[in-house]
Amino acid sequence: MMWAVVLIASAVGGCFGSPMGEANTTDGGLAAGIDLPWPEDGQTSVMVEGLGDLGGKGEREPVPIASVTKVMTAYVILKEHPLKGAATGPVIEVDRQAADESSSREESSAPVREGQRFSERQMLELMLIPSGNNIARLLARWDAGSQEAFVVKMNRAAARLGMTHTTYTGASGIEPTTVSTAADQLRLARQVMKNPVLRSIVAKREVTIPGVPGTIVNTNTLLGRSGVIGLKTGSTTPAGGALMWAAEAEAAGRTWLVLGVVLHQSAGSPPATGLQAALDRSRTLIDGVRASLDSLIAARAANEQDR
Repeated sequence: MMWAVVLIASAVGGCFGSPMGEANTTDGGLAAGIDLPWPEDGQTSVMVEGLGDLGGKGEREPVPIASVTKVMTAYVILKEHPLKGAATGPVIEVDRQAADESSSREESSAPVREGQRFSERQMLELMLIPSGNNIARLLARWDAGSQEAFVVKMNRAAARLGMTHTTYTGASGIEPTTVSTAADQLRLARQVMKNPVLRSIVAKREVTIPGVPGTIVNTNTLLGRSGVIGLKTGSTTPAGGALMWAAEAEAAGRTWLVLGVVLHQSAGSPPATGLQAALDRSRTLIDGVRASLDSLIAARAANEQDR
């Protein structure tokens, strides 16, 4: 059973409060003194719910985040149109723009046809699992009338979450002007994993949706490995590879939720190369954190005794 522990602000301040442009190499985090396999380039932030901030590595300057953007798109959609339990939500019709964009060779998309009707839950699956840019923009238009109006909502949500180094300029992440930091995106990851609907969708390795050909496979190939239960990939040439991830780990007789964000891996390389780098480096880090959990728990206990 997953334990959901809300940390007091002082326990996570190091992870969420790094100034923009400052190199944070685990200073102030529980992982200080513990040899974790941090990625050498880009930027990374990690925490364990119930333990706190493990710190991070890399400059805290905002960088393009590619399709990790879709996590905020889904978050806003579900804030505006919440789903409970197994509810599928309202029906949304595919418009001509989304259908035309489904054949694009320049970006990831979901194969849909004009006039098809899918539930809100199915649309979220089409956006998050195969990373359908066309569906992200369709959801934005459905909710707010235009992508531009929806982006205003995204930035307001980011501000409410304290994501002070984040700027959204589109719903899909294709725009290199959508930028953020690993620490900011980690704030969002915590919120997403508290939402049962989002949590269930990002955990799916594949899905079959009537009207959509074949089996839709998740771009996050770490699912089911190293305890990974989510979250979202991203990759473009400017952004490199990115991964917001959630993993479970067993220690001290309970299950812990480990959350992390890796950004700007092999930036400037082809998207597939960057994504593979983000996946590989994330898995190495996840394995390192899971193997070090007993030491991290001991460090937390020692910190509490010193107070």
